[in-house]
Amino acid sequence: MRFIIYGAGGIGGTLGARLHQGGESVVLIARGPHLQAMQSDGLRFIAPEEDVRLPIPAVGHPSDIDFQLDDVVILCVKSQHTVAALADLRAAAGDAVPVVCCQNGVVNEREAARRFQHVYAMVVLLPASHLQPGEVITHASRPGGMLDMGCYPEGMDARGQAIADAVARAGFACEADPRAMRKKYAKLLNNLNNALQAATEMPDGAQEISRLMRQEALACYQAAGIDCATADEMRERRAEIRGGEIPGVPRSGGSSWQSVVRGTGNVETDYLNGEIVLLGRLHQVPTPANLVVQQVGHEMIRKGLKPGDISLDEIRQRIAAMS
Repeated sequence: MRFIIYGAGGIGGTLGARLHQGGESVVLIARGPHLQAMQSDGLRFIAPEEDVRLPIPAVGHPSDIDFQLDDVVILCVKSQHTVAALADLRAAAGDAVPVVCCQNGVVNEREAARRFQHVYAMVVLLPASHLQPGEVITHASRPGGMLDMGCYPEGMDARGQAIADAVARAGFACEADPRAMRKKYAKLLNNLNNALQAATEMPDGAQEISRLMRQEALACYQAAGIDCATADEMRERRAEIRGGEIPGVPRSGGSSWQSVVRGTGNVETDYLNGEIVLLGRLHQVPTPANLVVQQVGHEMIRKGLKPGDISLDEIRQRIAAMS
């Protein structure tokens, strides 16, 4: 197999780096200064045990790739970019290329299945960041993250097993799970904090709002009949990740925090908090906490705010006004 990593940021870059180091054939798709830096000097990959430059081929668009029958695309773009990425991929590769959705949220697999014959869901528990062009950082050794996967909407096949085996050999905890979407819905509960962290940097007291968002989400899941992995199941899988410190490199915030810091002009909140807001509207479940945090995420971008610029008190007041 050859792995096409579509979106070589923190998650995709780390996955591509580990696969490359494990002897797999890898191509990265990136854009802008990040692409230029990788094409010029390779990918700088920083982990607790190493700081290396890897000569991984990198291109700017799927049309730059001569697709082969054994290619597998691992989609690592943020959810707000999924539809455009899938359209470009189908135009370049056709609809038979396998697509693995290694992304936060739960909508990407559905969008991929509209367009591609073979779609897989991959859970993402991987501490990684991308803040500088040409560079990705992970604060985990081997296993360097949990990336369980299965066919979408459920099941497993020989190709999926081969992908899972390759990812595991590369240094990740990756089990073939025919019901992987249960874990993706559980992971979504954690990602509800992404925009809250970007806005407030999670000072003391933020856990109160986190609990409200989680309670709303679980109420929506129950109303919608959505199966979600338990906290114990996720804790057991998360325990396999081997964290580590990197001297002089502090841990950064989550994906939305990184988007705000890098000034990307967008955040993923519509597909995280917004997913709960949507479920609430469909099933008549109030979701004021998720709605306010979704709105705050967009305000951060619209007003050019920095992490920590919005107070918890303001968010509390806005939630109370909607309740």
